[in-house]
Amino acid sequence: MFAVVLATTAPIGAHAAVDVNKADQATLETVKGIGPGVSTRILDERKKAPFKDWGDLVDRVKGVGEGNAARFSKEGLTVNGSTFTPSENAGKADKKGKYGKAADKGGDKKETKS
Repeated sequence: MFAVVLATTAPIGAHAAVDVNKADQATLETVKGIGPGVSTRILDERKKAPFKDWGDLVDRVKGVGEGNAARFSKEGLTVNGSTFTPSENAGKADKKGKYGKAADKGGDKKETKS
């Protein structure tokens, strides 16, 4: 009897893994925090190419920064079976701005006439 109770209560609080490269829209939306907007953007980007890793997902999908990536991973989202680790994106900000857009090399300098 104890085994039956344990078997039926064990899944409470556990999150089933949802792989971003395999899940359909409805399955993506089972991850707490992912709604129709984010799931649509994920699927649109995935049509172009599968996500290589969490850094690729963060770079390509608007609305998925490191904070949301950490939350989504905690709720069961994976990329190719991997959970999010913040160090995965380390160094990318040096080459690219937020969401993978190239950083502005010109700065905010205004041109002055001599």
